[in-house]
Amino acid sequence: MANHKSSLKRIRSNDKKRLRNRYYSKTMRNAVRNFRAITVKDEAATKLSGLISLIDKLAKRSVIHKNKASNLKSKLMRKVNAL
Repeated sequence: MANHKSSLKRIRSNDKKRLRNRYYSKTMRNAVRNFRAITVKDEAATKLSGLISLIDKLAKRSVIHKNKASNLKSKLMRKVNAL
C-alpha cells in the first residue's frame, strides 16, 4: 500500500486514465471492425473521414502510437480504394 498522499493520488489518477483509455481504444476497435464490414464504396468513403479523425485524436492523446494510427489509416484507405 502507498504511504504518501501524492502516491495515493497518482494511483487514483492512473486508474481513471486507464479506464478512459480503454474506453477510447475499444470504441476505435469497434468502429474499425464495423467499417471493415462495409461493402458499398460510397458508404465507406463517407464514414472514412470520421474514422480517420477518431484515430488521429487517439494518437494525439497518446492512447495509441502514432505509427499504429498511420498504419491503420493506410489500411483503411486501401480498403476503400479496393471496393
